[in-house]
Amino acid sequence: MKTDDQLKELVRQKYSEIALQDKETNQSSCCGAGGCSTEVYNIMNDDYTKLEAYNPEADLGLGCGLPTQFAKIKPGDTVIDLGSGAGNDCFVARSEVGEQGKVIGIDFTPAMIEKARLNAEKLGFNNVEFRQGDIEKMPLTSDVADVVVSNCVLNLVPNKDGVFKEIFRVLKPNGHFSISDVVLIGDLPEGLQSAAEMYAGCVSGAIQKEEYLELVKSNGFKNITIQKEKQIHIPKDILVNYLNESEIAAFTSGNTGIFSITVYAEKPVPETAACCGPNCCN
Repeated sequence: MKTDDQLKELVRQKYSEIALQDKETNQSSCCGAGGCSTEVYNIMNDDYTKLEAYNPEADLGLGCGLPTQFAKIKPGDTVIDLGSGAGNDCFVARSEVGEQGKVIGIDFTPAMIEKARLNAEKLGFNNVEFRQGDIEKMPLTSDVADVVVSNCVLNLVPNKDGVFKEIFRVLKPNGHFSISDVVLIGDLPEGLQSAAEMYAGCVSGAIQKEEYLELVKSNGFKNITIQKEKQIHIPKDILVNYLNESEIAAFTSGNTGIFSITVYAEKPVPETAACCGPNCCN
């Protein structure tokens, strides 16, 4: 079993490689995780091409949803994108916050930060910035964001509870998040659970759907809603790298499911202190 630090280093190395690849190369791999089936084209990634401010150079085909589509972003908002990659969701969010708003992308892979900054410079966006950092300890002050978005990233983080605590911290009271992520229903076969490639490929790092939603709730969020859900099917020519024929048959015919979900939740406004006497509320 790899340690949390080893898993994070695995992800950092893999996504550094991905940052140097083009979208077509990434889409012919499992969530950009390494060479596998050409059938994996759009295995997780949704189509961004019809969204305003879509930029092909910033789209590496690594997501599993369209969180910005559901994020209720308003002009003037400050939006934080966790695991911002080459900047795809940041640039879409920027079209919604307008000139008066601000978008901050956070990624812990230096190569991704460099690529995102180059893309922002090409586009002439002066209200989009990218900061290198760990989303378990964000380089941000508290109560700064109106909206937090993330696309297929928390499943790569060992300490998901820590990330939700940080999301709660950086959101303004009454702020909200919309996060697309990969979750499970039922247990993955041991071969998939133990495969490092499948961890970096967004699958074996996923947790149970109910556990994921409970983490959101236990960290103080309210109005928790699943905005979108879709099942993910792993092609057989990927599975043969990790499972034998009988294991593949059991996995594909069983009750286990891998799902992309987009979850929305709000940070509540703190309740005012209760009155302690007849004069203290005056």
